[in-house]
Amino acid sequence: MARKPTEELKKRGQELGREAIGRRRTEGHLYSMQLSEESIFQAIGHPAFILDPENRVIAANRASVKATGLSEEELQRKKCYEVFHLTSSPPEGCPMEKMLTSGHLETSEMEVEALGGIFLVSCTPVVDETGCLQRIIHIATDITEWKRTEKALRKSEQEKEAILNSMSEAVVYQDTEHRIMWANRVASRSAGVTPEELVGRHCYEMCHQRSKSCPGCPVVKTYETGQPEEAKMTTPDGRLWVVRGYPVRDENDDITGAVEVVLEITERKRAEEEKKKLAAQLQQAHKMEAIGTLAGGIAHDFNNLLMGIQGNASLMLMDMDSTHPHYEKLKKIEKQVKSATRLTSQLLGYARKGKYWVKSINLNQAVSETSNTFSKIRKDITIYRELAENLFSIEADQGQIEQMLLNLLINAGDAMPGGGDLILKTMNTTHEDMKGKLHDPKPGNYVLLKVTDTGTGMHEKTVKCVFDPFFTTKEMGGRGTGLGLASAYGIIKSHRGYIDVESQKGRGTTFTIYLPESKKNVEKTVESAKQIIKRTGTILFVDDEPMNLDIGVKLLKSLGYSVLEANGGRDAVEVYKSNKDKIDMVILDMIMPEMGGSEAYDRMKEINPDVKVLLSSGYSIDGQAKRIMERGCDAFIQKPFTMKKLSQYIRQIMDK
Repeated sequence: MARKPTEELKKRGQELGREAIGRRRTEGHLYSMQLSEESIFQAIGHPAFILDPENRVIAANRASVKATGLSEEELQRKKCYEVFHLTSSPPEGCPMEKMLTSGHLETSEMEVEALGGIFLVSCTPVVDETGCLQRIIHIATDITEWKRTEKALRKSEQEKEAILNSMSEAVVYQDTEHRIMWANRVASRSAGVTPEELVGRHCYEMCHQRSKSCPGCPVVKTYETGQPEEAKMTTPDGRLWVVRGYPVRDENDDITGAVEVVLEITERKRAEEEKKKLAAQLQQAHKMEAIGTLAGGIAHDFNNLLMGIQGNASLMLMDMDSTHPHYEKLKKIEKQVKSATRLTSQLLGYARKGKYWVKSINLNQAVSETSNTFSKIRKDITIYRELAENLFSIEADQGQIEQMLLNLLINAGDAMPGGGDLILKTMNTTHEDMKGKLHDPKPGNYVLLKVTDTGTGMHEKTVKCVFDPFFTTKEMGGRGTGLGLASAYGIIKSHRGYIDVESQKGRGTTFTIYLPESKKNVEKTVESAKQIIKRTGTILFVDDEPMNLDIGVKLLKSLGYSVLEANGGRDAVEVYKSNKDKIDMVILDMIMPEMGGSEAYDRMKEINPDVKVLLSSGYSIDGQAKRIMERGCDAFIQKPFTMKKLSQYIRQIMDK
């Protein structure tokens, strides 16, 4: 009986031994676990705390000690925001506060003043088996350098984007499938969408309304050649573009996409074409100016020659009656001189030196009278007049304006050999009506005249030459001189006006003329005397051409005047100074060597402010002559002049 309890005790002792061994093993395992967790906690390279639910520090790792400069003992029992934020309450955005509400891991970026940087702070809840919060694991990761790098990268991206958005070109980045990955503002504006709406779309779809790449697309060529490519392309709306493609490569030098740079050149192209037109116009103007100078010089010299012929014919006719065998011959000479004078008048008109007597006139009257005269010559042409009421007056030489109109009407008539319609239209307008034309008009009111025919019209090449002197479409030996439209052009320009021509072969021609408004009232025309007027008095006749001087003296003596003569301006001043008390008036040539008529007139005016002067020239009243007239000269007579015309001018000046 005694053995049984002993065995039980032994057995029980063995069990207790095994339990003790197991307990020691468990304790050792737990201790090892504790050591492992502690090692892990201490090994964390970022400041880490274990907090209680009241935010108090229970444990702190070595990184926390190093970062804060406080020992673990100094950190314990402090609240985390007291350590990191030096505040008495949780700061705004604290992840701890969020975690207490959500019960889950919460993370926030926070600026930690105590540590002098930006940290990514995470708070992880630790709960027991019942779900109650026991501890909080608080880890602060220093992301200051990363944030600086991120900020720098963001700034760099913003700068690049700002640069690309400031470009006048559209810039698009595409992948190898031509899908848009990025586009600047110019590109989106050109497509009429936002930059975001462009992403993922194909460029040919957005800009060209196509389902595949455009023929000749430089980006396609760039993918093929691996080199930058360029092409000019037109969008469906008619705009012109220069498109360039640049390959984009990765670190392995493989092409991963392309940058497409697009610049609209529609306006530039239009400006270049406009520049070419203006250059051509300037070249034409220079050419016509040069020819005009030549034509004016020829006309001046020719008029001086005609003066000798006309003067001698007039002197001979004074000494014979109509029964003389040479009378008719001399009258024919006078008639030919008159025809030659009309020719030089056209030359002077082209040279813009054709105005003789300028006054305020009504263009409607000139149009009516000239077209009535023309209608008697060409009865197969129907003339329609659309003349505006209350038309502005213009300041012009009536004869030159009528000559210009007649030249245009004759030109229209030549374009309608079998008859047709001629439409003459006048209206008031302003310089605004000339916008878009190759003119630079002075601001103000203008009188517009349109001359439209239903004739054969002209080719573009002919239109370009139509105002050139001696240019004619008539056959050699015909009746055209090629001066009609050239003269009309010069007359309009000399009146500070503008002329345009529009024509198409087989569709007729329209000439459009603009003449500036005159602020003066229309002057009435005074008829001159029809007979030679003889008077007495003393006249100083001045001319540097011996033949003209001789003829002028003889003409004046035939009219009953005593004559003093001077060969040139300098001689004229001396003669006038010595005889000013007996000289009634001076006939003064304008173009002379050494001292011209302008200076001679001023010198004589200094000697006698009341000197009476009739200015004479082979040119017209334009230019220098007009300026002399504005300084007080009494009248102007253009060579060659007849004895009757000379006598009328002398009478007008003497009677002042």
